This record gives sequence, C-alpha cells and structure tokens, in this order.
Amino acid sequence: MHNVYFKSIESLEKGQQLVLEDIVDELSFNADGLMPVVTQDVDSREVLMLAWMNREAMEKTLASGHVTYWSRSRQQFWVKGETSGHYQALQSMRLDCDGDAILCLVKQSGAACHTGRNSCFYFDVNHATQSVSVLVSQP
Repeated sequence: MHNVYFKSIESLEKGQQLVLEDIVDELSFNADGLMPVVTQDVDSREVLMLAWMNREAMEKTLASGHVTYWSRSRQQFWVKGETSGHYQALQSMRLDCDGDAILCLVKQSGAACHTGRNSCFYFDVNHATQSVSVLVSQP
C-alpha cells in the first residue's frame, strides 16, 4: 500500500529539507512495529545484510552512529559488532519512497555475516539451471 504522506512529498525538489521527526512519525512499521533494513557497504556498495529496526532502534542508530537493529529471535536491541567487534559505522540512512524500508550505508569493520563472510548474501540462485551455488567459502 502506498503511504499517503510519502505520496504527498514525491514532488519535492532536490535539496529540500524536512524535519526528521515529522518523517519518522509517518513511517510504515509493520504490525510488530518493525521495518526491514538493507545494509550496504558505503565504499563497495555490496549489500551486506537485511535486518529489522523499530523506531527506537532507528533513534539509537542516529544518536550513536553505530547501527542498532531489533533482533526478532531474541526480542532485544542488537548493536552490530557488540559481541563480534565487527561494527557498522553509519554513514548515511535513507528511506524508500513508500516509507516502509530503510537503507543504511555503513563503514563495515570485519565481516557483516555471522558466518564470518563479508556479506550475508552468498547463495547465488541460477534461474537457468534451477540451482544454488555458494559464492564465498566460510573463513
């Protein structure tokens, strides 16, 4: 469903600024109060991972500069790198045109994936052969 508020601001010109709190109030979090977050390396543009944020995780991320997610399995905040040391320093946060997804551009220190790989997206699906290949071995 297209967010009415975001539809109303589609025609804004490049460089126009809006108040962050006003935008956050209009975001479309799901029934669990969460929104998907795609995390991408700011330099290589490699997609590192997909996770979830609630409003408070977003606020913690913006306040600290370290990306904070909401762990659905543990039902708690999760600062990326807190246990592994592989932090994500926020460089930029972007919202999509419907206000229902977040893109975080980060400086990644170490691996982003819990398997030790740079990216969580290491399974390559081949539509022609209907097979899946592993792109990167676990370190």
